[in-house]
Amino acid sequence: MQEQNPKTPTASAPHRDSDGAPQDPPVRRRKVFYIPGYDPMPPRRYRELYRSEGAAQAEISGYQLSLVPRPKTATASDGAGGFGWQVHAEIEGHEVDTDVDVLVWSDIVQDSMDPSIAETYWQMVRTAWIYISTGTLRRLMWLRKGPVIAALYPVGMLVLQAALAFIVALVIARLGQGGVARLGLTSTLGAALAALVFWAAGLVAAAMLLRWFRRQDGRLFAYYLMHDYAHSAALRGAYAPELEQRIAQFAGEIAVALSDPNYDEVLVVGHSSGAHVGVSVLADVQRSGLAGRHAVLGFLSLGQVVPMVSFLPEAHRLRRDLRDLSGRGDLCWVDVTAPGDGCAFALCDPVAVTGVSPPQKRWPLVISAAFTQTLSPARWEALRWRFFRLHFQYLCAFDQPGDYDYFQITAGPRTLESRYRNRNPSRSRIDVTASKYTSVGG
Repeated sequence: MQEQNPKTPTASAPHRDSDGAPQDPPVRRRKVFYIPGYDPMPPRRYRELYRSEGAAQAEISGYQLSLVPRPKTATASDGAGGFGWQVHAEIEGHEVDTDVDVLVWSDIVQDSMDPSIAETYWQMVRTAWIYISTGTLRRLMWLRKGPVIAALYPVGMLVLQAALAFIVALVIARLGQGGVARLGLTSTLGAALAALVFWAAGLVAAAMLLRWFRRQDGRLFAYYLMHDYAHSAALRGAYAPELEQRIAQFAGEIAVALSDPNYDEVLVVGHSSGAHVGVSVLADVQRSGLAGRHAVLGFLSLGQVVPMVSFLPEAHRLRRDLRDLSGRGDLCWVDVTAPGDGCAFALCDPVAVTGVSPPQKRWPLVISAAFTQTLSPARWEALRWRFFRLHFQYLCAFDQPGDYDYFQITAGPRTLESRYRNRNPSRSRIDVTASKYTSVGG
């Protein structure tokens, strides 16, 4: 179980100086950019999740939260488009209006999930070879075994499916040949033709079984996870051109919001694979010189899996972005994970473990969402084996909330920096270099 720092103000109390006066003026208007992880689903699901879980958290914590949908607007010539909603909240005696935009890259994810069954098995072999031959898999296991086991799950599941399909083909072929032998067909040619026919029937049945398994992937997640890891490893850690283009688009949208005098805070939230995309987006924003022109800038990374990419040999761009972002003084970066989330590198400082900490490293502040404490025993018992649901818990309501409250962070009157100014990092954080590859390129 992870500790809660006694110095940390609770999420329901205003952050104050020692004399009791509020430190910062309250946020009246905020812009939130949400970057999903590797998710082919339309962004509408995130609005509905925010609506339902926000209402639940507001009832538990005693504040008001409501939202209305915003029409989809085209934000790119490639037609990817944007999606968002508006939030009105009354928290800690203040009214706050928040505009939320989902930075959509689900179309890129969908394209990467097109491979056939045979191509997926080739991806499995290639991806496993990349992680094993480069020594990356072994280094990742030094950090957390949970996400590595999650990475090995699709390999084991796909191998099992292939083995079952082969057994089906073998059984059909052997049964067919046995039936022919009982009928007294003894000529060499006849036996060979019978074997060919029944093996063909067996292979057809095996192919049908593999297709059936793929149709069940909404429950098994083997193909989904295999495509996820294959996408990250396809260029051995480098970003694909289409993702680089989308990162540039996202950086432009955030830069525009930062220069808008209507916003007090611009907050970027990256979940799962969206966390390392967010690192690169914000590194580009910072290099543009537009960060902090009007609004203050915050970055909230949730359930990050950064080492799965940053430990790969060609991830020079991501490692450089991690190094540069971690030394900036004009933003606040808080990284939230939980040991109960087996799909994240819980409490692993993504900059430090990658081995790219600059001399004046400031970020991220690594803290725990402490599921075993912030969820009641009954709720924790209901969720503890639902691994994929737990990976989304950061975006959901807690029935025993601590100092992490997604809805107060995204819709409340305090900036991310103000909320966590006096927060110490988790004592259980991992901040030793574990990556074999630390080069940031030219």
